[in-house]
Amino acid sequence: MRTTAPIQTFEQIKCLADSRRLGILRLLMAEPATLTNIGALLGRSPAWVQHHLRALESAGLVELAEVRANGRVTEKLYQAKAAAFVLQELILPKSEKPVLLVSGSHDLALEQLSADLAPQLEVIAQPVGSLDGLANLRLGLCQVSGAHLLDADGDYNAPTVRRLFPDRPAHMVTLAYRHQGLMLSAGNPKAIHSLADLIGSGVTFLNRNPGSGTRLWLERESARTGLPVGLIPGYEHFVYTHTDAARAVAEGRADVTLGLEAAARRHGLDFIPLFVERYDLVFQGEMSPGLEMLLNALVSNAFRREMQSLPGYETAHTGEQIPLQELGRI
Repeated sequence: MRTTAPIQTFEQIKCLADSRRLGILRLLMAEPATLTNIGALLGRSPAWVQHHLRALESAGLVELAEVRANGRVTEKLYQAKAAAFVLQELILPKSEKPVLLVSGSHDLALEQLSADLAPQLEVIAQPVGSLDGLANLRLGLCQVSGAHLLDADGDYNAPTVRRLFPDRPAHMVTLAYRHQGLMLSAGNPKAIHSLADLIGSGVTFLNRNPGSGTRLWLERESARTGLPVGLIPGYEHFVYTHTDAARAVAEGRADVTLGLEAAARRHGLDFIPLFVERYDLVFQGEMSPGLEMLLNALVSNAFRREMQSLPGYETAHTGEQIPLQELGRI
């Protein structure tokens, strides 16, 4: 079976931005060919083809496949290094200070930490949910991912990270333990006291995005208790952050949602606790200056005091590295 390869360097991107070289590469992805073959297909001279072929070789997109004798002539056949190429490149702003792209689950403490570091570090947030954040990290589309994924064995994040990174080193550091539950309109006018009440008459629920740790917890808990999520009014509607979820309830666009206690208190909502989870920061490879700055600030006494002021945040394990000994075993 033929395989794909990622486009990982600006030299490769530059080559593919040239339509002539892209055309040659596509021919060589289909089957090996000589300079003469390529020239005949494109209506160009072998010398013209050779000029562009050398650039593709230099960028690591094309290779010599075979050298064979055809009478008195020695022919060289070239081929693409993969059957298909996937373009993925993280492009960050040019800045005098380090830039760090954090993808994954939304977190209020991480927002505060980013604001504290703003004079020295630019943190760009991409709240896409825990699963998509780890996928982005795997693809090199972010430098850090935040996750709170509960596995079947009761552990958070580590089993999922091991499955997604079986062939490369990854690291995981705890940000905090967080209290999640039902965020309700002030005074709880719809008399909601448990997940079962979400199916009650006249109750409108607001969900979180697919792949988010919060929604995955709800799906797992619903399956465990037999709660028919299809009967929850509003289950198909979702937002990406705890802040957006809490704001929607505060503004009357929903009666109840699932999220952080800190978000509920910030928006004057009632809160019914349901579970405590561990939120971790996941990264791979070598430590960058921006990442080192973030992790150093994370364990500072000043930031720990800030987190302790957030309702529902526990900081006893903040900064602890979670062992991932199974990584690297295939």
